[in-house]
Parts: sequence; structure tokens; C-alpha cells
Amino acid sequence: MTFGFAPSSAAAMSTSADLSAASANPLARLLEPSEWAAAGIPLLRNPREVVSGLHSRHRPRPTTAIVAVLDPDERLLASASFVRRSAPADGWMFRNALLAQLRRVIPHDLRRRTPVRTAVLLYCREGDARWTEEDGAWMWGLRDACTLHGLRCGAYITLTRDGWQVLGEGRGGRRPSAGSAPEPFAMSEVPPLLPRTGGAASEVLRRAAAR
Repeated sequence: MTFGFAPSSAAAMSTSADLSAASANPLARLLEPSEWAAAGIPLLRNPREVVSGLHSRHRPRPTTAIVAVLDPDERLLASASFVRRSAPADGWMFRNALLAQLRRVIPHDLRRRTPVRTAVLLYCREGDARWTEEDGAWMWGLRDACTLHGLRCGAYITLTRDGWQVLGEGRGGRRPSAGSAPEPFAMSEVPPLLPRTGGAASEVLRRAAAR
């Protein structure tokens, strides 16, 4: 199901202001590992399960970003993947790309006083697991997109040919990796809602099943 939002005049003014700010200094729109670690990002209870599940579902290749929304029990509510454009790393651009994907797959939680759902980002790239300015821009973008969508900002995970790494936590593993085949494993998901029962149609179905 796709959810859309019509831009208001205030949003248009905000976008215009953002465009002006975006042209100023892209390097200001990134987070250092120490800033990320100090931001109180909630730790994943089972990061390998999350990584393996998203890897199996989306089969990312380098320059693929996967944003996923988890419930309080770390069950997958929604996820989306997209390929990063070949342009200089800019947290503002990454924020917009992530926000567009979140709006496409799940409604916002802006009416809640406290966020209950968490967004995590898995980014598949070349190189090793050490932090880069591109990672810092993704961190900035994820944090800002979560704020604008009413979500908790969760883990930022890199996936390289050496394996996966949760930046700011020091946790990682060799499998899956950017070059590995998807494992026969999928992260737990929130079960779909049961269809409503009752009425004449349900009675007809019940009688048919009893025959």
C-alpha cells in the first residue's frame, strides 16, 4: 500500500529554505562516529538477524541503500531499497531520498508524543568497514528523516565485501557480505491482520467449509 502527502504552502517555503541551506556547506551535514555514538541510538538486540533478513529480502549490491522500519520487538513493519545516485555525498540529499521511501511504505507517526517505531539503514558499498564521510552523510540523513517522519533513529549498518558492521557500536560479522548469496533466512515480520468475520458472507463461507 502506498501513502502520499500533498505539499502545503508552508512545506514549499520550507523546501525553498532547505535548498538555500543545502548549497552552503555539504560537509556540515554529516555526523562523526563520536557524535553518532553520543546520540543515544538504540542498540539492536540481534543485529545479525536484521542484517540477514534485509539482505535476503532485497539482495543489495554496492550503492544500494535499504531503509527498514521495526516495531518495538524488532519485527519488520516495512522496508524499501533504492540505488544511490552518483553525486557527491550530502546528508541533505540522503535525507530527502530516505524520507521519500519512508513516506512510500509506511504512514508517519508525527502525532505520537514518543516514537515507538524505529528506522534502521543498511548501506551496501565498496571499501572496508571503516567510517567514511559518505557514512557520516547517511547518518545525518537518517537522523533527520526519522525526525520528520516521527520515528526513532536506529542503527546505521554498512555492508561491504568484508561483511557487515554496525557503525558506532563495534558489532559486525563476515556473513552476509556484499558479495555473498542470500541465506535461507528471513527476519520476523508482523503477521498480517486477520480478515474481519461476521455477516452473511462469513456464514456462507463457514457452511461451505463445513461440507
